[in-house]
Amino acid sequence: MDGIEVACRWATQPPPGADELLHHIELDARLLLESIDLVPAELSVVLCDDPFIQALNREHRGKDAPTDVLSFAMQEGAGGLEDDPVLGDLVISVETAQRQACAAGHTLLQEQRVLLVHGLLHLLGYDHETSADGAAEMRVAEHTLLARLGEDGAGLIARVEG
Repeated sequence: MDGIEVACRWATQPPPGADELLHHIELDARLLLESIDLVPAELSVVLCDDPFIQALNREHRGKDAPTDVLSFAMQEGAGGLEDDPVLGDLVISVETAQRQACAAGHTLLQEQRVLLVHGLLHLLGYDHETSADGAAEMRVAEHTLLARLGEDGAGLIARVEG
C-alpha cells in the first residue's frame, strides 16, 4: 500500500484494548484508500471521548453536543488530490461509537468502520445534508465501502433513513 499514509492516534485517555482498536482502524483506512485508488493519499484519524468531540462540534458546527464523527477536509472545491494528497482529519468519539454499537447490536469495531467510512466520504466531497440525491449517493457509497471491509450492515445514512 505504498503511497498511503494513515496516522491514527488518541486525543484523550484511551480505554482498555485501545491499541488493538487503533490498529484495526489504521488497517481499515489503508484498505479503503487503496480500494478507491487514492494513492498517494494522507489521512489522519483521531479517536477521542465525548467531551473532546463536543468541544469541536460546538466550535466548528455550532452544536453543543457530542457527535459520532467529524470530518475536517483539507481539500475544498475543484483540484482535489491531483494537487495535494492530504485528505484531512477524521475525529471519532469512541464513547458515542460504543453507545451506537450497542443500540445497533454490533461490535465497537463494526461501528468504528461505519464511522470511518462515513467520515471518509465527507472528506471526498459527499454530502447527505444538502439534498435527497446527495443522501442517496452517499448511502450507496457507504454500502459499497463497508462491503470492502467485509461488513454487510447499513451505513449511517441508511440507519437514519430506515
